[in-house]
Amino acid sequence: MNCSGCSPIYPIEGQGTLYLRPISPALLEALQTPGRHIETSDDMMWMHFTNLEAVQSLIEEIGEIDPTLRDSLTVQITPLYEQANEEDWISLYMQESRFKHAELVSIILEHQFSSHMQPIVDASEQIIGYEFLLRPAENGKPFSSYELFEVARETGLHSFLDRTARIIAIETSALFLPHGVKRFVNFLPSSIYNPEYCLTHTFDAIERLALDPKDFVFEVVETEQIQHMSILQHIFEVYRSRGMSVALDDVGAGYSTIELMNRLEPDFVKIDRSLIDRCDQDSTKQEKILDIVEMSSRFGGQVLAEGIERMEEFEFCRSIGIELAQGYFFGKPAAHPLDGPCSNT
Repeated sequence: MNCSGCSPIYPIEGQGTLYLRPISPALLEALQTPGRHIETSDDMMWMHFTNLEAVQSLIEEIGEIDPTLRDSLTVQITPLYEQANEEDWISLYMQESRFKHAELVSIILEHQFSSHMQPIVDASEQIIGYEFLLRPAENGKPFSSYELFEVARETGLHSFLDRTARIIAIETSALFLPHGVKRFVNFLPSSIYNPEYCLTHTFDAIERLALDPKDFVFEVVETEQIQHMSILQHIFEVYRSRGMSVALDDVGAGYSTIELMNRLEPDFVKIDRSLIDRCDQDSTKQEKILDIVEMSSRFGGQVLAEGIERMEEFEFCRSIGIELAQGYFFGKPAAHPLDGPCSNT
C-alpha cells in the first residue's frame, strides 16, 4: 500500500515532464502553440520543460485558460522522461500553491526544521516529560509553525510534514532524554489514512533507536478538527496496541470538547490554556476545570494543566488534584532539556 502522503517528495529539478489528466480537448487546443510539443494517451497529456521558470509559467497559463480546472485537473511533475505514477497526482490548485509558497515548501521538503522541547512537571515540580514542538532549524530560515502547517495543508504536504515532524521529535528525544522520561509528540489525525500503514514510519523510528514505546505519548494537536470519530478512535487503538499512550489537547476549548474527551477516554487530558489563565481568580473557570478533573477520573485519565505562567495558577491546579502541569512558569520550549528539576526551582 502507498499514498501521496507517504511517498518520498522531491524538489522539482531544472528539467522535467509535466503530466496532466484528465484530457480536456478545449485545454489541449488552447495549449497547442507553435514550438510546443504535447503528447497524449487515452487518459493524460504531457509536455517537457527545460527549467523551473518554464513549468511555473505553464502552470499559470493553464490556470488562466480555465479557472475551473484548478480543482478538476490533476498534475504530476517528474524528472525528464520519467513516467507518471498513480500516487503522486495533485490538483492544479495545489501545484499553483507550491509555486506560490516556494520558500515554505522548500523548508518542508528539505526538512529545514527541528524539535524543541518544553518541560512537563508533576505536583512536586519534578520534570516527568517534555512536549516536542516544531521550530526552525538552527541557522535556518525563520517561520511560524502555524503558517508552515497551513501551507502544508494548502499544498497537499500536510501528511508529509506531520510524519517528518514526528520522526524528528522521536530522534531528538533519543539524543537528549533518558529512559523513563515521557515524550509528548503531536499528530494530525487527517494525515493518517490507514493507521496500520501510516504509523509504521513512527513505530520503525522508535524501534530503530531502541526506545521504549511506554515513554511515548501521542497527542491530537490543537488546530485539528475532528471529522471522523471512528478513525481517531482507531488511531488511538493502534498507538495503544504498540504500548504507547495517547493524549487529547486543548480540552475545554476549540474542537477538543468535553464530549470528545468522554468518547475517546485518552490516557492524558490536557486542559486548554484559556481555562488555566488566572484560574485562581475566576470561579467560572474553576468550576469548568473541576468538571474536567472529575470526568477524567472516571476513565483514569491523567490531567495536565497547560499554559501555567503564574505560581497561583499552579497552586490552584495542584490543590484540586491535577497531577501534571506545563507552561512558561516551568520553562519555555528549547533545543535542549533543562539541567535542573525545572527553571524556577
